[in-house]
Amino acid sequence: MTTNSFGAKAQISVGNSTIGLYRLDALVKAKIGEVETLPYSMRVLLENLVRYEDGKTVNPADIQAVAGWNPQKRVEHEVQLRPARVLMQDFTGVPCVCDLAAMRDAFVKLGKPGNAINPLRTADLVIDHSVQVDSFGSNASFKRNVDLEYQRNHERYLFLRWGQQAFANMKVVPPGTGICHQVNLEYLARVVWTQDGVAFPDSLVGTDSHTTMVNGLSVFGWGVGGIEAEAVMLGQPMAMLIPEVVGFELTGQLPEGATATDLVLTVTQMLRKKGVVDKFVEFYGAGIGALSLPDRATIANMAPEYGATMGFFPIDAETLSYLRFTGRAEDHVQLVERYAKENLLWHTPGAKLRFSDSLTLDLGTVEPSLAGPARPQDRVPLKDSRRAWRRAVTAILGDKCSEDQTTVENWTNEGGHPAPGVLGHQRSVKTDKGEFDVGHGAVVIAAITSCTNTSNPSVLLAAGLLAKKAVAKGLSSKPWVKTSLAPGSQVVTDYLKEANVMGDLESLGFYLAGYGCTTCIGNSGPVDDAIAAAVKDGNLVVASVLSGNRNFEGRVNPVVRANYLASPPLVVAYALAGTMNIDLVNDPLGTGSDGKPVFLKDLWPSPAEVAEAMRTSIKKEQYQQRYAHVLDGDAEWQGLEVPAGDTFTWDEASTYIRKPPFFDDLAPTPSALTDVANARVLAVLGDSVTTDHISPAGNIAKGSPAAKYLDSHGVKPADYNQYGARRGNHEVMVRGTFANIRLKNLMLNGVEGGFTKHLPDGTQMPIYDAAMAYAKDNIPLVVIAGEQYGTGSSRDWAAKGTLLLGVRAVIAKSFERIHRSNLIGMGVLPLMFKPGEDAKSLGLTGDEVISIEGIAGGVTPKKEITVKAGDKTFTAIARVDTPQESEYLAHGGILQYVLRLRAAATPAK
Repeated sequence: MTTNSFGAKAQISVGNSTIGLYRLDALVKAKIGEVETLPYSMRVLLENLVRYEDGKTVNPADIQAVAGWNPQKRVEHEVQLRPARVLMQDFTGVPCVCDLAAMRDAFVKLGKPGNAINPLRTADLVIDHSVQVDSFGSNASFKRNVDLEYQRNHERYLFLRWGQQAFANMKVVPPGTGICHQVNLEYLARVVWTQDGVAFPDSLVGTDSHTTMVNGLSVFGWGVGGIEAEAVMLGQPMAMLIPEVVGFELTGQLPEGATATDLVLTVTQMLRKKGVVDKFVEFYGAGIGALSLPDRATIANMAPEYGATMGFFPIDAETLSYLRFTGRAEDHVQLVERYAKENLLWHTPGAKLRFSDSLTLDLGTVEPSLAGPARPQDRVPLKDSRRAWRRAVTAILGDKCSEDQTTVENWTNEGGHPAPGVLGHQRSVKTDKGEFDVGHGAVVIAAITSCTNTSNPSVLLAAGLLAKKAVAKGLSSKPWVKTSLAPGSQVVTDYLKEANVMGDLESLGFYLAGYGCTTCIGNSGPVDDAIAAAVKDGNLVVASVLSGNRNFEGRVNPVVRANYLASPPLVVAYALAGTMNIDLVNDPLGTGSDGKPVFLKDLWPSPAEVAEAMRTSIKKEQYQQRYAHVLDGDAEWQGLEVPAGDTFTWDEASTYIRKPPFFDDLAPTPSALTDVANARVLAVLGDSVTTDHISPAGNIAKGSPAAKYLDSHGVKPADYNQYGARRGNHEVMVRGTFANIRLKNLMLNGVEGGFTKHLPDGTQMPIYDAAMAYAKDNIPLVVIAGEQYGTGSSRDWAAKGTLLLGVRAVIAKSFERIHRSNLIGMGVLPLMFKPGEDAKSLGLTGDEVISIEGIAGGVTPKKEITVKAGDKTFTAIARVDTPQESEYLAHGGILQYVLRLRAAATPAK
């Protein structure tokens, strides 16, 4: 119940109904800040506080702090946000459900009823991350991949079916439906939510960093770790500092030949350069009107890539059109319009808004682009792509380029860069598609995949139209290219078929591989063994081109060292070319059946062609039909035998689902915090270490600690599956933490992979093995890192695995928002070097014995902590940013805090 200090509670009529709301103009009348000039995203935050004002977690001072927000300075004021709902995908959702099930066990052990542990906020879990491109290039690929998905994930799916049945207020969207973000955009999101007769802005947190895609539909929310999401599900408010909001003005309109993908790669480059980590980005200006809702969603989706908490677009007529177009009920669309206009949330073009900072982009300057070879912000104009590729491969191979001066004719000394000699080397390969040569720059994966672009019909239909023209010219994809189409929604294949381009995509090898997140998260499946052997034998730098959002080193496929993000039509073009060593603007893609060269400009569809295809092929009924029975699933899903009971019966023999240890021996009150004494360094890491480097992801390598564990449990290598599918088994996940093949631990010279130096003897061994050896001797551990530690996806296992390895603290130059929060959520202390200092400047090698003083007695926000490293002493800043985070750390983590809170408020059974 709100205390309603500002008299904001009111009612309005919508159609024939009366509905309640909390009016923001009540604050205007009370002269509490300049609400009419606040960014729209801040208005949504403000409404949430007004609605939940209770004098305890939200008080008038919090409301005044947001309403009176000063954009010119960072406001060190904590507020408590209560999102309306939680969105999960299965990789991150399974451990959430595991934790909830273990919390029920702990609750029972404390003498409380287990079924009292339920999500208190609406929770939707979409199974979308488990499909892998094992089969490709045939009509049978989709069914084969789905069959393999069920075989590999039978235990997990049974567990999720149990969770859907056992937990109130949780829905599970079955496999083969689509990517959680696109299902959210097309079906789950409401823009305006209603509960108990009150309307309010839709808001959420998601266990995937790309939850931000729904910001394009004016829904307030972002990705968090699974740990935070569970706390929100369990009714906890989410503490956050009032953010800075950067305004991004868009003007003009996209020129012919430029796509939404090119736009988002440009935006990502600009915002990464600007620096927007921990900030909201809000788009405004006349150019918004030139963007379709899917274009906006494409931009919003990549907020993690440009580093922002979210990329928000306010409600306008395009929002309403999209809701109608995707089959939402007309009375609900009318509610959205009425509410937004009544409550200062309707976008007014030309409105004078206050921002912390701003930047401007003329859409007319956007040009066709790629991004790579390893970071989304490294945009490369298409016209410069060959030159950029040559620079990139030279950098990857380093001085190996001078080993052999043999060159091929078209490698030239361009732009002052040495003509790379060894880059002319090739290896002969024989597969069931024929015999051919593979060399540096060969595109071995071309994937139309990921939530970024498969939400956008314009680029997908452009890919289909390009394919149609290519087939008509007699072109085909190169035989060494693994091609796949993995849309985020079943509606995509409906409109591709309606536009009569699906057959042409298939002719070029782009058969449906599955509906879900595939190549972008490392589910690309294996490259042909003969090609993989040639790559290894020749030390070849081969490439992938994908229409995704992530191209980090080692992510897409272990065979591939250069990964490029591109629009779906460019993915098709590179499949035709088969190489990165080409200038697609000036060089032919191939020779047509008439013997004449075919250029990209000959195939590229005009805006009018794309618009006509969209007009005739996409229908409202497609969305209505696909989502009418979205929770039903296929026959195999329906046939799963669901376990019964309020608590889960854990199978000790399971290699997929095991009871997590986080609540073992949980006492009603926490033990006092202690300093860290005589710790060892587990790893010294450089800048931009991502959660891909930290968290287990992708395939489980033979001979790795995780593989040895599975071997000991009778699992054959063919059945290892991937780390993401085994996130419900902490034994596998802890063994895969810091096990990325591209991790560079600076304690070891020239060594890549998950290895460290065990001290004091200095023996090189896998990080997991060293951690267990230290644990046997009761030695705590520390990780030292550089800037932007934890960049990338929201992965709770990056923090959970760190804890289970025995790491007490991570000392870094700076942290990415989600991972810092997740470390605290697991009771691991994030410490930041003081400005101007880092491991190098302090002379830290990792061989030192570490002691950390100032933890005992509690860690207050930004507390200065003394670190002793061998004979050196320095001061670090505790990146515990709010009093609430101090509470979480004191309890050993956020879930322990919530469980104790719930236990204190729940009568014994």
